[in-house]
Amino acid sequence: MDREICVHLGPDKSVPGFQIDPSPWYAVQTRARHEKVVSRCLRAEGLEEYLPLYKVEQQWSDRLKSVELPLMRGYLFCRMDARQLPAVLRVPGVVHVLGYGSGPVSVPESEVLDIQRLMASETAAWPCPYLRAGMAVRIRSGALEGIVGRLERVKNQYRLVLSVHLLQRSVALEVDPEIVEALE
Repeated sequence: MDREICVHLGPDKSVPGFQIDPSPWYAVQTRARHEKVVSRCLRAEGLEEYLPLYKVEQQWSDRLKSVELPLMRGYLFCRMDARQLPAVLRVPGVVHVLGYGSGPVSVPESEVLDIQRLMASETAAWPCPYLRAGMAVRIRSGALEGIVGRLERVKNQYRLVLSVHLLQRSVALEVDPEIVEALE
């Protein structure tokens, strides 16, 4: 099969003799703890994949070990066009490519580039719950542990809003998003 060599260098960058891959990024869901295997298999298939990893210290019974874990557990990104979808779905460990009922939906290029830039900067980064304004959340640590409220964002601050519905009154307090968890 004839393939053009494609190198993705980001917007407005090119290398003579190479074509920048115009295919969009897709989010690929993997079986639990299969992200690295799927990443290697996609690369072996000639596809551009991106698996952001972060380092964490884990205590083993006899030592402390630094390991790399997926930043977005259960997912990685793959750049492909529609013709390559069947090959991706055949990779061992792939559950599916995220999308809606009508088929896969691409991830905005800017979102993947932002994550790539963050990880390349070697700034400490780690997974955190996906929180958005309006969600019901619970404080999971500290003096207010167990309090449930609604998360709001005002400017760059998060606030937990507690309500007494019978009185139709609410109070708000600033919270660190690291100490709250979303309720399901």
